[in-house]
Amino acid sequence: MASVASALVQKLNRFFPLNQDELASIAGLEARRRPIPAHTEIVHERQEGHHAFILQEGWACAYKLLPDGGRQVIDFSVPGDFMGLRSVLLRTSDHGFAAVSDIVVAEVSARQMIDTFQRVPRLGAAILWAASRDEAMVVEHLVNIGRRNALVRTAHLLLELGLRLQLVGLGSDSGFACPLNQYLLADALGLTAIHVNRVLRQLRERGLVTFREGRVEFHDLKSLRDLADYHSGYLDQSNGLGL
Repeated sequence: MASVASALVQKLNRFFPLNQDELASIAGLEARRRPIPAHTEIVHERQEGHHAFILQEGWACAYKLLPDGGRQVIDFSVPGDFMGLRSVLLRTSDHGFAAVSDIVVAEVSARQMIDTFQRVPRLGAAILWAASRDEAMVVEHLVNIGRRNALVRTAHLLLELGLRLQLVGLGSDSGFACPLNQYLLADALGLTAIHVNRVLRQLRERGLVTFREGRVEFHDLKSLRDLADYHSGYLDQSNGLGL
């Protein structure tokens, strides 16, 4: 049976309370655990025949490499997230994945996923909910890069990460542990590392948030949300469907 401490269980329980069969099925999906060191590529772009992964510990990122050597970080993965689920079903990965910190993942094959959906359809619906959240986050990230200024997009990303980590018991309204460096933040926000450093200093000087020594500390959450015009409805963390 999956432990109640499982980040994936905590996350999917927000969609609806999982029953014993669903918890057992999650334990099966999470059984093939594999540690991966920080900064290791997990799946490369255009790779075929790879597995999906459930991130159990640590942080990872999804990214695209550009012809000029640049990198666009698409999203950061935190415990409880699936990585590469869409690419498994499509057979070819359209982007790469790498470990940001030391991580532990569970490998899941396409056949395992399909069998689980057939045997436990409610669990399949919960995983579809999680995938839909991921898609909604990508939409917000596109708006961030395309239409929001540097201060707002940085505040927006930090608020989003904080809420995602709260969902799995790894964050609070006061802040969260964060292994990201300014280069990763820059690649996610479409900024330079120097610009990110300047923006973080502005947020700190305004008394809103501090990012120092691997931790994000929120000092004035309401004002930070107001600055970012942040509305968390796209994360759908307040209520499940009650299926």
